[in-house]
Amino acid sequence: MANIRLLKASEIECRVQSVKKSGCVLLLYKDARCDMKILDETFGVLGWEREHQLVNGNLFCTVRVYDEDKQMWISKQDVGTESNTEKEKGQASDSFKRACFNFGIGRELYTSPFIWIGLKPDEVTENKGRVQLSPKIHFKVKSINYNQEREINQLEIVDNNNVVRYKLGTKISTDIDKATVSIPLDKKATVKPNSNTYKCAVCGKSVSEKVASYSKSKFGKVLCMEHQK
Repeated sequence: MANIRLLKASEIECRVQSVKKSGCVLLLYKDARCDMKILDETFGVLGWEREHQLVNGNLFCTVRVYDEDKQMWISKQDVGTESNTEKEKGQASDSFKRACFNFGIGRELYTSPFIWIGLKPDEVTENKGRVQLSPKIHFKVKSINYNQEREINQLEIVDNNNVVRYKLGTKISTDIDKATVSIPLDKKATVKPNSNTYKCAVCGKSVSEKVASYSKSKFGKVLCMEHQK
């Protein structure tokens, strides 16, 4: 079957997961338009199809692609969750994106690092004790790179003023007015070893916690990216 390419920086969006007065946590995600684009590129506009089915009140999506090598259709299915706005549309979109994850589209996002963005006082608002990100602030992925295991090893996120707010492996100054450049972490700093190590049950390669968690939920055991295909 044709190889699924990795996501480009322009295809990845940043979603705010939680906000505190000192900063916010971001998640990386793809949308359904990105999935359709990659399916078109990889299998051709007429080389794939999708079908939705309601099972016990849950909306499932089946995505089928035509495998030229095997001369047959290959299908993957997953269930969606409701969104906070349009229930049916949200479930349909989510189930489609999840089914596409099963084909490997965007699966590299599961290797994303923990993304913490330091915020200035005027970048947050507070209403009835609830802290929110100011609507004038937006974030986007400026650059991203992957290793041979299709895991993220370089990541840079900027705000709507093109100021670097996160860079993998560096510490960003929270005083945006005085310093907008990244500050390298002290290479001599002591790093505590991670007691939670995960290894692929097939080849024994080390995998990240997110990859291990995803493979356990999907396959019932820890698998590296290569053996999840």
